[in-house]
Amino acid sequence: MRIHALPTDVVERARRLAGTDEFHELRYESPGAPLRCCLRKAGPGEPLVLFRYSPTAGRGPYEEFGPVFAHMLPCAGPDTVHEVPEAFRHNRRTLRAYDADGRIRDGEIARPDELSARIEGLLDDPAVVEVQVRSVSHGCFLFAVTAD
Repeated sequence: MRIHALPTDVVERARRLAGTDEFHELRYESPGAPLRCCLRKAGPGEPLVLFRYSPTAGRGPYEEFGPVFAHMLPCAGPDTVHEVPEAFRHNRRTLRAYDADGRIRDGEIARPDELSARIEGLLDDPAVVEVQVRSVSHGCFLFAVTAD
């Protein structure tokens, strides 16, 4: 499986727009916020941008917008792209599997100890092109997963 952080162009645009409108908020203190640019948790004092984002897998009536955090300053991106990032392994997650037409094909809730196996199980369906991993409590998009 391949883990995908937010696309670089999406993050760069959010950084440019930070603080300029109601959709791109500049934050100077949000320790523990889940960062979608590098797939880790924010540390104390890291400047962040909070903005709304809609993953490309869900289209039409399946399109969802939600709040996401990213570093305000460029970062190195995720450490790994082939396993669930450490910062996102400790809570139950909502998994949504999408087909090539942007429709939800399947979905489930996964416990931390079964997260990778459940994602792989959804990706075993040949009609699934992407699995979105989301927060159970807030519904926020965390990252996307595709087959290798």
